[in-house]
Amino acid sequence: LALKDNVTGRDAPLVTRLRKAGVVILGKTNLSEWANIRSSTSSSGWSAVGGQTRNPHAIDRTPCGSSSGSGSAIAAGLAWAAIGTETDGSITCPASVNGIVGFKPTVGMVSRTHVVPISHSQDTAGPMTRSVADAALLMNALAGGDAADAATAEAYKYKTDFTAGLATASLNGVRIGVMRKAAGSHPALLALFDKALLDLKAAGAELVEIDFTAPPEIGRDEFTVLLYELREDMAAYLRSLPGPGLPRSLGDLIAFNKATPAELRWFGQDIFEQAETATDKAAYEKARANSLRLAGPEGIDRLLQENRVAFLVAPTEGPAWPIDLVLGDHFVG
Repeated sequence: LALKDNVTGRDAPLVTRLRKAGVVILGKTNLSEWANIRSSTSSSGWSAVGGQTRNPHAIDRTPCGSSSGSGSAIAAGLAWAAIGTETDGSITCPASVNGIVGFKPTVGMVSRTHVVPISHSQDTAGPMTRSVADAALLMNALAGGDAADAATAEAYKYKTDFTAGLATASLNGVRIGVMRKAAGSHPALLALFDKALLDLKAAGAELVEIDFTAPPEIGRDEFTVLLYELREDMAAYLRSLPGPGLPRSLGDLIAFNKATPAELRWFGQDIFEQAETATDKAAYEKARANSLRLAGPEGIDRLLQENRVAFLVAPTEGPAWPIDLVLGDHFVG
């Protein structure tokens, strides 16, 4: 509600790129309140402006988030494709529970200018579609450099025709790492995972079981990074808005929400309040360096290299849980 009347009169560069590629913009979909970074007990798909987004496959169930409306709209056939944004699961989770295709591009492939931020280290927009081919086609339009977003400095170096080779692609002889410890414990989900693995094997892939559990400090340090960058990046974004009388800092948003009962009807803003006090730069820099090391050189990079695999596979998310505005989300597996 703090930005409900904010009409900027501008397109984000990623939207400009879509228009140039011939895309017709139908509208905006409902986003989980502040991309699920306001409260630790939020309900994915709820915002004070749009209400509760529902899963079109079972309308009492969550659409996940935070790109909830984008996932639901594509699953319901309301559009050819949608754009989601992800810091940590906000494309992949709604893609998973709505039964569509979505992925988080490498940070720096797609401009973030004029996109409401959480973290400049992790934020990116990405495609949400009904097929892999459509996602690749949409990525062709999205990817590219933006002088206003330093992270995209090398985007054109890595941009390619993402649809090239789809028609003749093969898994024959491809080594794929199976992350079984990342599959959770839900029986029906595990059965589907086993079936998917058999499908990969039948397509010619060589499956390699990988025994790995991510160290818990990855999540701890990532959260430290998100809190610090949320306060800094949100203020920079809010200060860039052209309209009068708007909030200009995370503190302004916290104050607005406290004065607006409709905002805090179902859940609070404890994460906002934590972020407002996250001012220890040295702790932030240490956490950022450690999380990068654990996730990259000692994580994904090491697992790919040591096991000589092209991919790592695991289920994205468990089944869609019943919507619960009182207790919030119930992630399963």
